[in-house]
Amino acid sequence: MKISIKEIAELTGGSIHGDSSKIICGAAPFENAKIDEITFAGSTGLLKNIDQTGAGAVIVPKKFKASEKELVLVDNPNVAFTKVLAFFYPSSNPGYFTRKNKGISPDARIGDNLKCGIGTLIAPFVAIGKNVILGDRVILHPGVVIGDEVTIGDDVKIYPNVTIYDRSSIGKRVIIHAGSVIGSDGFGFAPDGIRYHKIIHTGLVKIEDDVEIGANNTIDRGTFGETLIKEGVKTDNMVHIAHNVVIGENSVIVAQVGISGSTTIGKNAILAGQAGLAGHLKIGDNVTIGPRAGIAKSVPDGSIVSGAPEMPHRLWLKVQNILPKLPELKKTLRNLEKRVDKIEKN
Repeated sequence: MKISIKEIAELTGGSIHGDSSKIICGAAPFENAKIDEITFAGSTGLLKNIDQTGAGAVIVPKKFKASEKELVLVDNPNVAFTKVLAFFYPSSNPGYFTRKNKGISPDARIGDNLKCGIGTLIAPFVAIGKNVILGDRVILHPGVVIGDEVTIGDDVKIYPNVTIYDRSSIGKRVIIHAGSVIGSDGFGFAPDGIRYHKIIHTGLVKIEDDVEIGANNTIDRGTFGETLIKEGVKTDNMVHIAHNVVIGENSVIVAQVGISGSTTIGKNAILAGQAGLAGHLKIGDNVTIGPRAGIAKSVPDGSIVSGAPEMPHRLWLKVQNILPKLPELKKTLRNLEKRVDKIEKN
């Protein structure tokens, strides 16, 4: 595929510094790009070394012009580069969606009263329950299991071996990666002193528009009511979201995070890898939680916290700086105690 720098500027909403007619044939990382490819430089380090890249053109921040290379000047180089990548590497249907078998594969198992939109593709070995609604251009890969009364919006992609339990609701333009389970029972048991009695979970999971769920996520249905993943949320692989959790708009949940039941996450939050959250907490808007943090109490809007138990990030950095020095400090303290004892005896 080929595209001129002028067309790239139109695609990304940018302006041009250099030859707008130059043709670009691909996109590549900063270090590996060739003369007929485009790359991006969004950080100070890359901008300082911009003349060292072999790329024929570079996407840069709007005010940067300190290079003889062909430049596309944009508000956000990272976002602009994703648009260029989408042009050069458009998503394509895998081999089992050929012209011959587009639509519903004869090897799929379909329950009663399926309502299916236009352009929807259902691969071999998909199983769909009763009274399911699929929007337009939905793609279900092999091994997907859809329970009864599930609703799925337009332009949804569900990758192999995903299971969506009964009555779950999936919005538009959602991507669910392989192996994820949506709507399984929460971990709820009532002890009587001898054994544990299972609590029946009668709720559901609702996932709003433009959400992406990573591989091997588990999102539990509500005990009552719903577990809610709001618009624009992105989760990494191996994330667990318990019953009745609410995750606010455009929040990011990184790999191996575990969120206990009935906790609410605000909008634009970032939960770094392996963070663990106790139940019934309220995490505010624009909160950042550091990696491997243990959150035992609610966190107000705009906070940055780290550690277990959680503390302000700057305080956590000071604590981490002290920890390697503890053996030396302990030795010094013992010496001081001996000196004090000696003085007191005298």
